[in-house]
Amino acid sequence: MASNEPLVAAMEVEARGAPSAAPAPTAARPKFEALKPHEMSDGKVQFRKVPVPPHRYAPLKRNWMEIYTPVYEQMKIDIRMNLKARRVELKTRSNTPDASNLQKCADFVHAFMLGFDIADAIALLRLDDLYVDSFEIKDVKTLRGEHLSRAIGRLSGKGGKTKFAIENSTRTRIVIADTKIHILGSFLNIKVARDSLSSLILGSPAGKVYSKLRAVTARLAEKY
Repeated sequence: MASNEPLVAAMEVEARGAPSAAPAPTAARPKFEALKPHEMSDGKVQFRKVPVPPHRYAPLKRNWMEIYTPVYEQMKIDIRMNLKARRVELKTRSNTPDASNLQKCADFVHAFMLGFDIADAIALLRLDDLYVDSFEIKDVKTLRGEHLSRAIGRLSGKGGKTKFAIENSTRTRIVIADTKIHILGSFLNIKVARDSLSSLILGSPAGKVYSKLRAVTARLAEKY
């Protein structure tokens, strides 16, 4: 043991005197600029085509500039009316700021074709959590003849009073086109409006639907 002590002491001295290894230099984190929409799709132009029903030709012609201006100037999406194919065509440009703008514009034009006013449909361009939900009366209950006519009358009410009450309570917009019903709004509000419309189709009196609607909207107001 005594003969090993000087050797151990010499090793400790050498270990203390040895210079410590320098830390390896870390590479700088690379910074990449955000890709533009046309770069995400490898330079390919993206298209959307919205068919135009015959009964919406005249309103589309009247309101064309109100549709064209926000789509072309604000959303930076090219838009044109293809008279031969009877559809509105949209495509991205090199300066389109966001890839989702194309789908928003397609939803906006589609909502107008369903019968929504420009002032209501344009909210689809401004807000992200708005949707259009469509269903038919026969999806709720199979009705024929006068029963179907009375159900449509119950949905609208006298002078549209019932429809307006549901719209204002649920913050939605409703279009009743014959037996088809289209609702524009947020996901939760669409569900409340659809439940109220379904109750009317099934034969519930308007007063009962109003009271239930008041209770649901009050609960939603407390929640949010």
